[in-house]
Amino acid sequence: MSNETQSPARQRIETLLDANSFVEIGARVTARSTDFNLSEKSTPSDGVITGYGVVDGSLVYVYSQDASVLNGTVGEMHARKIVNLYRLAMKMGAPVIGLIDCAGLRLEEATDALNGFGEIYMAQADASGVIPQITGIFGTCGGGMALIPALTDFTFMEEKKAKLFVNSPNALEGNIDSQCDTASAAFQSEEAGLVDGTGSESEIIAQMRNLVSLLPSNNEDDMSYEECEDDLNRTCPDLKNCMADPALLLARISDNQVYVEAKAAYGKDMVTAFIKLNGTTVGAVANRTTLYDAEGNVVETYEPVISARGAKKAADFVGFCDAFSIPIVTFTNVRGYKATKCSEANMAKAAAKLTYAFASATAPKVNVITGEAFGSAYLTMNSKSVGADLVYAWADAKIGMMDAKAAAKIMYAGADGAVIKEKADEYDALQNSVESAARRGYVDTVIEAEDTRKYIIGALEMLFTKRDYRPDKKHGTV
Repeated sequence: MSNETQSPARQRIETLLDANSFVEIGARVTARSTDFNLSEKSTPSDGVITGYGVVDGSLVYVYSQDASVLNGTVGEMHARKIVNLYRLAMKMGAPVIGLIDCAGLRLEEATDALNGFGEIYMAQADASGVIPQITGIFGTCGGGMALIPALTDFTFMEEKKAKLFVNSPNALEGNIDSQCDTASAAFQSEEAGLVDGTGSESEIIAQMRNLVSLLPSNNEDDMSYEECEDDLNRTCPDLKNCMADPALLLARISDNQVYVEAKAAYGKDMVTAFIKLNGTTVGAVANRTTLYDAEGNVVETYEPVISARGAKKAADFVGFCDAFSIPIVTFTNVRGYKATKCSEANMAKAAAKLTYAFASATAPKVNVITGEAFGSAYLTMNSKSVGADLVYAWADAKIGMMDAKAAAKIMYAGADGAVIKEKADEYDALQNSVESAARRGYVDTVIEAEDTRKYIIGALEMLFTKRDYRPDKKHGTV
C-alpha cells in the first residue's frame, strides 16, 4: 500500500475505490529524458499514479494523472505506465478507469512522448470490446489527450474546472470561450455527445462507481447469476402513464428501480440506459416524447421521431451492449425521422448506423411497442425484420406504414372528408392495428402495459442460451 502524501490525484483514487483497497504499481518510475535539463526536475511517479483496487468488491485498474508533476504532461515513462496497466487489465479481464488532469504532451520529450501517446491509443484499441473503459476528466484534457476519452466507452466530466478539447475554444476562427466554450462539460455533454455524465468531483466519482457495479468485468464475464430480491411477477399499474418519458418507465420495471442513463444530456429524444431485470444488467433503448424533472414538471417535449443525434447515441450504446453480451430491450414509439435541414445532413447515415447496430447485434434482443410504430423508423428500432428475437406490443399500439388519415388522403386524393374518414378508419383496422401485425407474425404477443416487466424477464430467461451464427467476414463497413 502507498503511504505517499495525499495529492488530488491520489485522493481521487481513494474516493473511487473501496476503502484501503488500492495497491500502487510503478510508484518509483521517473522520467528518463535528459534533454532541456529535465533530469534536474523532480518527476515522482512521472506524473501518473497507477495501480489496482476494487469497486463494490470487483477488481478494477486505475490511473490518475498528477497535475502537480510537470502539469501532468504525458512523457515516455508516463505513457508506458498506462500501457502496462492496460496489459495487466487485459490479462485479468478487468475494467480500466482513467482519471484525467493533463496539460498534454511533454515538450521536453518530444517524439518519445508522441510515440507514448500512440502506444496508449493502441492499448485502448486492443482493449475495446474486451474490457470496459471509463474516463473521468477533472482538469485539462486537450489536443491528443482528447482522443483518450473518445476511445473509451464512458466519459464523465467535472462541470466547472474540467476542459475537454482537440482545439481550444480561442483557437477556433470566429470564437472565444466567453462566447461559446467548446471545451466545457456542458458543450461536450449536450452538443458533442462525448460525455455521459457531469457534476462535481464527488458526484462524477459516485457516477463512475455506480456504473462499474452494473457492467461485466470483460466480454466473457457472465453477470446473470446475481440474486434478484424484487418480485419477478410484479405488475406496474401506472406504466402506461410513463410511456412519454422512458426514464420513468424503465425505473419502474427495473429491479428495485435501478436506473443509470448514458449520455442523458445528448439526443434527449432517445433514452439509452442500464437497468436490472431478474438480477441481470440490461441495456434499454427507448423513444422519448416528454422529459420530466424530478418534481414531475414538463421540461421539454419532442415529436415521436428519430433524430440524427438520437440515432448516433443509440447505435453506440447498442454496440457496447452487444460487445459485452448485455441483453438489449427497446421501447418503440416512433412515427418517422426528424425533418429539419440540419438533421437531414446526417439523418440517413445515423439511421443506417442504428439499423446496422441492431441488425448485427447477436446479444438477446427484445422489442416492446408501446405506442406508434410507423414506417422505416419503426424498422430501425429493433423490429422483427432487423433481428429482434421477440416483439411485444401493448394492446392499443399501432403498427404500420403511416398514420391512417395520411394514408387515406394519399390513396383517395380529391375525395371529400366523409370518404377520407371512412377509408382512414378502414385502413386503421386493416393495416395499422396491433392485431393486424400480430396476425402476420410481426408481433409475437400482445400484452397489457402493466405486465411488461414479467414478459421481458420471461423472454430474457428463454434467450439466455441464444446462439446466433452470422456470415463469415472480417467486419462490416457501416
